[in-house]
Amino acid sequence: MAYQFETRCLYGEERRSDLHPYGAIAAPIYQTATFSHPGIGESTGYNYTRESNPTRAELEQIISSMEGAVDTVACSAGMAAISLCLELFHTGDHIVCSEDLYGGSVRIFQTIGEQRGRSFSFVNTADEEAVERAVTEQTKALYIETPSNPTMQITDLRKMRQIADRNHLLLIVDNTFLSPYFQNPIAFGADLVIHSGTKFLGGHNDTLAGFLCASRTDLAEKIRYLYKTTGSGLAPFDSFLMLRGIKTLAVRMERQQENALAIAQWLRQQETIRKVFYVGLPDHPGYEVNRRQARGFGSMLSFQTERRKRPEKSWRESV
Repeated sequence: MAYQFETRCLYGEERRSDLHPYGAIAAPIYQTATFSHPGIGESTGYNYTRESNPTRAELEQIISSMEGAVDTVACSAGMAAISLCLELFHTGDHIVCSEDLYGGSVRIFQTIGEQRGRSFSFVNTADEEAVERAVTEQTKALYIETPSNPTMQITDLRKMRQIADRNHLLLIVDNTFLSPYFQNPIAFGADLVIHSGTKFLGGHNDTLAGFLCASRTDLAEKIRYLYKTTGSGLAPFDSFLMLRGIKTLAVRMERQQENALAIAQWLRQQETIRKVFYVGLPDHPGYEVNRRQARGFGSMLSFQTERRKRPEKSWRESV
């Protein structure tokens, strides 16, 4: 049966509690580095936690279910997931990125990425023609954030898929800000989806995590090989914390969105606020595009303040 989203936050595609020892409802924490084998040439399916772990596997299955992915790997941080994604590319490869991009992504692209011979162009990906102009013979992927960080630019994922198809590119989408609850980029053609699980998925500010979701088996197999090779896997206890946090994802996202809209509307009434960037405001330039590809607007917002002239000091304050 196809579970509703809220149920998939608990179980993924199927209830797994019958597979847990003693019928445990919550996923047990398999805090072990190695697993014993029933016999020579036999395996339980788990050998070494760097490669796979039952607690982490349950978390990965739930994320795949929420994102509509064929496979997901859980990493030690969002940056670990981005770093793993970069390993799919080689010297001479070029990637076109959203210009308004998370600072950590820009940092890793312009340091480790460029040091290893890859190149990056940062453009307004809300402008389809600007993206087309940035594509070269060396371009291998489009790397999109929508909404972007921090000015909430919206990119039309359908149009990006069309550009990717015309130029034989991978479409990579960072879906951290809306989470799988509000947006599923794979449904609009994304090949890979990245999350910083530290933010909305975890929801309790008590652990770091990252996820890299693949829409195709060939990509999933490459990523799994790189994953076990580089050792970026999420620890069992942190996997448990993420499983716990995701249980309340739907409730949290709805309430946070409600609060964000109220704050955005309040900010617009303040004389000292020049501009408010929130996708849920109807006059946001990406409002309609976001409505076509997402089920909500999320809770991230930013704003600009008026530059106020400092008052001149009195002679008493100057003494």
